[in-house]
Amino acid sequence: MASLLVLYRTPTDPAAFDAHYRSHHIPLAQALPGLRGFEISQGPVATPAGPSGVYMIATLRFDDMAAIQAAFASPEGQAAAADVASFATGGAEMMMFDDRPA
Repeated sequence: MASLLVLYRTPTDPAAFDAHYRSHHIPLAQALPGLRGFEISQGPVATPAGPSGVYMIATLRFDDMAAIQAAFASPEGQAAAADVASFATGGAEMMMFDDRPA
């Protein structure tokens, strides 16, 4: 398995972020080819030292890194990536990695 983490920084209008994310962005993400799992954080995202500046974390799971790359090369992936600029006013950072048992 491989994961894509999306860290969304605190938006200028959290209510507008939430409304757009739930009504528009989640369906785009769920349409990604090869998507095996999709989760979002709930409530404040903190560090052991306190607030993080991250508003939400999305975790998308795929079979492998090639599947992540293929998903975002697809029309569905292009639409999901393009949509981020329309609601993530605080910015977003994406990280990909292979999952391995500890």
